[in-house]
Amino acid sequence: MRQKASRSELIEVAQGRRSADLIIKNGTVINVYSGELLKQNVAVYQDSIAYVGERDVLSDEHTKIIDAEGMYVSPGFIEPHAHPWVIYNPISMTRKVLPLGTTTTVNDNLFFYLHMGAAGFKKMVKDLKDLPGNFLWLVRLVSQADFKGEREWFNQKDVQELLELEEVVGTAEVTRWPLLYQADSFLLDTIEVAKQKGKVVDGHTAGCSYEKLISIAASGVSACHEAITAKEALDRLRLGMWTTLRNSSLRPDFPEVIKMITEGKVSTHRITMTTDGPHPGFIEKEGFVDGLIRRAVELGVPVINALQMATINAAVYLRLDDYIGGIAPGKLADILLLPDLKYFRPDIVISRGEVVAKQGNLLVSTPKLNWNQYVVREPFAFSKQLLDDLNLYRYPYSSTEQTVPVAYFKSNVITQRKDVKLPEAGGFADISGEEGLLYASLIDRNGKWVSKAILERFAVHLDGMASTYNTTTELLVIGRNPKAMAQAAKRVHELGGGIVIVDGEDIVVEIPLPFTGMMTDDSSFDQAVRYHDELLAAVQQRGFPFHDILYTLLFLTCDFLPGLRLIPFGLYDVKKNEMLLKAEPIKDQIAK
Repeated sequence: MRQKASRSELIEVAQGRRSADLIIKNGTVINVYSGELLKQNVAVYQDSIAYVGERDVLSDEHTKIIDAEGMYVSPGFIEPHAHPWVIYNPISMTRKVLPLGTTTTVNDNLFFYLHMGAAGFKKMVKDLKDLPGNFLWLVRLVSQADFKGEREWFNQKDVQELLELEEVVGTAEVTRWPLLYQADSFLLDTIEVAKQKGKVVDGHTAGCSYEKLISIAASGVSACHEAITAKEALDRLRLGMWTTLRNSSLRPDFPEVIKMITEGKVSTHRITMTTDGPHPGFIEKEGFVDGLIRRAVELGVPVINALQMATINAAVYLRLDDYIGGIAPGKLADILLLPDLKYFRPDIVISRGEVVAKQGNLLVSTPKLNWNQYVVREPFAFSKQLLDDLNLYRYPYSSTEQTVPVAYFKSNVITQRKDVKLPEAGGFADISGEEGLLYASLIDRNGKWVSKAILERFAVHLDGMASTYNTTTELLVIGRNPKAMAQAAKRVHELGGGIVIVDGEDIVVEIPLPFTGMMTDDSSFDQAVRYHDELLAAVQQRGFPFHDILYTLLFLTCDFLPGLRLIPFGLYDVKKNEMLLKAEPIKDQIAK
């Protein structure tokens, strides 16, 4: 991170030999280094803090003075594990969370890299430098679902070049953590490169036992946010990992994991917090990092500890505490004025010395980007007429089997195998007499293959749904009626990516996601909220029994969570590491 103010200029302001640009007077400074609340003044020069103390500093007619009487002066909040692609995009997310006090976000690059490659991603990172706040990145080493050519796409040269970028602070979570347990040489070599560059190694160890966690720690992983119990969180802490407590739309885990602090009384100096990519409606209702602090305090965490976890602890973990995380001379002037220590919603947000938000309203402009200028992968490399073939959507029936495997949803994202006996019709499994069963097809964006499954407890009355919003960003089509499925698929094709639901012959939901098939290109966060709320209401009306449809869609096509998964290679049983039904080639149907 770089600062405009020189060290000599900051010294001059601190000594009263140069006028400050901004002075915050009479506030109570939250000192996250010492854990104290101190009545002090804060002076800012250009983008940095020059003075923190009780005396007045030099000012002139150009100095902006803020009287913070009765207010708390806090460091800006830090989100160390963000996913800026949950229908919203980097700009719309920033426009929402910066006024809520999150001045630094550290962001997963998965879908940007999948669609842009290294060159496009680097160009986007450069163009986002004008975004207010500190917008930083973690780079993926592998995808969330293996696909043909994955290792060529995530190659050592490109990934290591990205680690050279100043805006890249480390490597992103390896969701397929068994690769680390198996000592995958590419992953270990790249992790070592990251460490030599002084960068962090984020982790993901969902479902990992303590004995296996030892090997993950040995691989070099710096942190993990996947603990869902206090014991799991403590296991990670004891093994030297930074332990990131999560409260998100998919996993609102705080009531359980926070017991490590409130009941276990452990030291919090290596504990941080994350929202882990919540859906837009969650942020609208619960907030972002401000919501994490608020919830932690409600559950019994001392205020100063909660603030430290969201500021200095995250900065130390990210190896950025020389620049952010606290109110101290020489640090970047990322400062919040909080009216209370209950709600943690700032009246004023200062980022790099500039007042960027007041009373929840953004005061500065954000860049206007043509997102698709960076993309190198075509949304679809086949004619939409291919999707008229109803055989793409039906599940093949095998007369040698008495039953077919069905992916039964136990929760939003966890499935289990059920073997169901179904009648045959024209060579395909017939689900028309079985309430709650749906066909699912994952269709290659290049028109080369299709993977198929049957789902249960995804929805009940769903004629047709198509979505590029999933881990693979291929075309995922779900429903009971192949004709409605085809119509939904064709409309998503026309949109260049998105989510569509069809009842009978009527399109009832249409959400264009033209940027990587995952994100709206709209800079309005409100638009992302409307899209999410419309989608969730529609699927729940059709029998979806859970609370987070976006993560259900996202993880159905991954290859690391328990149960049956629909991935580019076919219908996959994760626990048994067995392909139950291989992907079929699509022949003679591609428009040349």
